[in-house]
Amino acid sequence: MERPLERRASVRTAVVWDACRVHLESRAGQTVVDIGGGTGGLAVRVAELGHQVTVIDPSPDALAALARRASEHGVADRITGQQGELASLPDLVAAGSADLVLCHEVLGLVDDPAAALATIGRVLRPGGVLSLLVSQRHAAVLARAMAGHFVQARAVLDGEVAGERRFVADELADLLAASGFTLTEMHAVRVFTDVVPSSLLDLEPGAVESLLELERAVARRPEYRTLGAQLHTLATR
Repeated sequence: MERPLERRASVRTAVVWDACRVHLESRAGQTVVDIGGGTGGLAVRVAELGHQVTVIDPSPDALAALARRASEHGVADRITGQQGELASLPDLVAAGSADLVLCHEVLGLVDDPAAALATIGRVLRPGGVLSLLVSQRHAAVLARAMAGHFVQARAVLDGEVAGERRFVADELADLLAASGFTLTEMHAVRVFTDVVPSSLLDLEPGAVESLLELERAVARRPEYRTLGAQLHTLATR
């Protein structure tokens, strides 16, 4: 039985997994690359559907945890861990070999997102798919303003905060197009999950399930993209 923290975590990732799973179930035996996949929370689920997954991550500790998790779930033969970063992707994955690349919460950490997308494009086969998850700027502005950090909110709005880069929907769509990708789907992620009090989810029977259904209901609605903590896209090369 899922514990409360696990149930809340599943709500945070459900919209992204729903979209990826539809693609993964469209064809068996796909070659998948998970950039920054860490300890394999997503990679193991992909491997359990019968696909081969290469996880690229800079942390040897995370890769060791990935190996343990893959073994525990019986998919060690379908998961390979490689130490590296997005920039080293061409040295680790053959050009044109990937059916699906997962790049979740990584693009905002690189200096040149356009160059990073070009790197990803080179390892995808023609018609291959990129699953891209990034932080969304407007939600970060709102969160800081609601906490009373108005100067920080303005700095985030103007893109003046060092660290993770945040995107808005139009910027992300333009960036993908300029990098040779065709955007096929865009989803608002964590529209409500980050602002609903944890105590409410723990106390109200069925609250987590209802929140999950609400997140799924608004994920594809363009008017909610400015509210989601993250944006998720699927794009073909």
